[in-house]
Amino acid sequence: MPDSRRYLPPDATKRLGRLELQARHIVEGFLSGMHRSPYFGQSIEFVQHRQYVPGDDLRHIDWKVWARQDRLVIKQYEEETNLRCTLLVDGSASMSYGKAGQTKYDYARLLAACISYIVLRQQDSVGCVVFDDRIRARVPWRSQHQHLRTIVEALEHQTPKDKTNLDGVFRDIVSTFPKRGLMVLISDLLGAEQETLRGLGMLRRAGHDVLVFHVLHDDELDFPFNDPTRFEGLESDANLTCNPRALREGYLEALQRFLERVRKTTAAQKIDYQLVKSSDAPDAALARFLHARMSHHSH
Repeated sequence: MPDSRRYLPPDATKRLGRLELQARHIVEGFLSGMHRSPYFGQSIEFVQHRQYVPGDDLRHIDWKVWARQDRLVIKQYEEETNLRCTLLVDGSASMSYGKAGQTKYDYARLLAACISYIVLRQQDSVGCVVFDDRIRARVPWRSQHQHLRTIVEALEHQTPKDKTNLDGVFRDIVSTFPKRGLMVLISDLLGAEQETLRGLGMLRRAGHDVLVFHVLHDDELDFPFNDPTRFEGLESDANLTCNPRALREGYLEALQRFLERVRKTTAAQKIDYQLVKSSDAPDAALARFLHARMSHHSH
């Protein structure tokens, strides 16, 4: 990220926090690029007007229409009343893989902050859950712009630990988030594959739209290890010392089988699925998020 001090005075940086700044910077750049594309424009802009009624927020009045036609109308956003987005962020130990500041959890946090910013910018409501084998942080839905701070703080105060147990977590979510909405899971899906896929099915049966960002580290996808290496389990006490070259082929085959199972199961349940590398620019994932949103609303 470019040096943010050139854009904002230091006290603003302190006030906002690095994650929030990064999210704003990425989303604003991304959206200004997307505005040039007619395809994405419609998901960001309002689609219709309605008559002004006393009590409406004056900021939403379309003054151009008033100037031309001398009537007060409100810009009405397509998703104004019907999008509740819940971010489900995996905070289990396996998400801590990666260099300091570049772990899978760091990436998941940034992606969650960016999506929150987009949702709030469209005056929809967003909430957030960080979980491992239980829910560790829960931020309720709100649509005020300053709610981004609350979400960012919840994400920053958690560090990855403990195993994943999505069965219990998803049951809890289904019972406490009864209103239908968009559930966005950001996870490496490691450690409890069957329970995770079963839990996603539970969310679908409860009537939610579900979008999965499957975050894996480049090392996990490419297995670049050559020298004798000690591998340690992040969610178990197991460790293994071996020559990685002998392991590589078997590992990559197993990885492909795992990804295939995840893709098949999510497709069968009509869940939007995207594999993202922790080195990917978040823009591609954001484009996918908007695309999935628009396709849900056109059903």
